[in-house]
Amino acid sequence: MFCGTFHGRPPRTATNLASVATKYYTHFVTASAPSAPSSNEWSGVVELRHPLQNISGTRELRSLLAQSFDLDSDEIKILHWARLH
Repeated sequence: MFCGTFHGRPPRTATNLASVATKYYTHFVTASAPSAPSSNEWSGVVELRHPLQNISGTRELRSLLAQSFDLDSDEIKILHWARLH
């Protein structure tokens, strides 16, 4: 007897794998406000959705950090950055 249903393999669903964050250790200073006597120094791990380009990585990282701190990118001076494995 034929039941009219398909008994084969279930249809494959697309696998949407989330990209793994790329982590960088960053050590930088932010420009001080005119009333403050010195710069603010920061260090820590930054997670990005994609790896930085070797040539423009510092510029891109400065821009991202500036957005996070609500500053202009020229107010960020990166002292050191390195990709974490």
